[in-house]
Amino acid sequence: MLTLYNSNSFYDDLENNKNHACQKPLEIYAVIDPLCPECWSLEPVLKKLQVQYGKYFTLRHFVCGSLESLNTYVPRKKGINTAEQIAEKREKTASLSGMSCDGDVWFENPISAPHKATLAIKAAELQGKQQGMKFLRKLRENLFLNKQNIGNDEVLLDIARSVQLDEEEFLSDLSSEATIKALRCDLKFSQEMDVTQIPTLIVFNDKTDDDGIKISGCYSYDVYVEILKEMSGEPLEPSPLPELEDFLSTYSFVATKEVSVVYQISCEEAEKRLKRLVLQQKVERVPVKYGTFWRYVPTR
Repeated sequence: MLTLYNSNSFYDDLENNKNHACQKPLEIYAVIDPLCPECWSLEPVLKKLQVQYGKYFTLRHFVCGSLESLNTYVPRKKGINTAEQIAEKREKTASLSGMSCDGDVWFENPISAPHKATLAIKAAELQGKQQGMKFLRKLRENLFLNKQNIGNDEVLLDIARSVQLDEEEFLSDLSSEATIKALRCDLKFSQEMDVTQIPTLIVFNDKTDDDGIKISGCYSYDVYVEILKEMSGEPLEPSPLPELEDFLSTYSFVATKEVSVVYQISCEEAEKRLKRLVLQQKVERVPVKYGTFWRYVPTR
């Protein structure tokens, strides 16, 4: 669902957190739940937007773990929120989206403290926006691919190490007032934006007073491009696609589906190209429950 939204009600609260040095005209606010498979399924589209139109926008994630109830647990009164049915929903989403999501985690290693995962994301962001995004990605990989309990402190610390966060600072920030305040700001933002479905993207032009556009749910890549063009009010030139090896070097660990979407080729063709890089020992193939991921091998 696409809706217009006036920015005046919340811009004052966000103004102090903006990077005024950034000259990009557009801002995309992505409201997500790190446990939500639909949010995970949007990753290929967001990657392609960043690759081709990233010079025109900044992307900021708002994590709203409490919104999981909106997409998954609403049918509680009807008795269909069992582990089996939650797992089935995730498996179905994975099979449709091409982004693997192993529902067995709900039987084998259920998330003990979902709120801790959302706090960990905000704690990671305190060490920088890029570090926060890397942490979010790695956390989802551990949940959806590796069936890890992302509410466990040791798992979260391992993820922090893997993206080279300062460990002591991260552990301290997990329960700090700054992290709790950051999460409260995210929740307040989603309430003011009247977010009733996740994922939701909200696009604003930072250089005008025009209303923004709120996009609830998942759409095709072309829909988001048209919205960016509409919000910009002027022609947008897509950047050329990088060589596949350069793309892999930048993102390190990607799904076949992500390569397929970014390069507008079939998954079969994406597999062929990636296997060539495997033969050249530039990429490692990582089979998962639904499909395949590929890990870049840095040149030594």
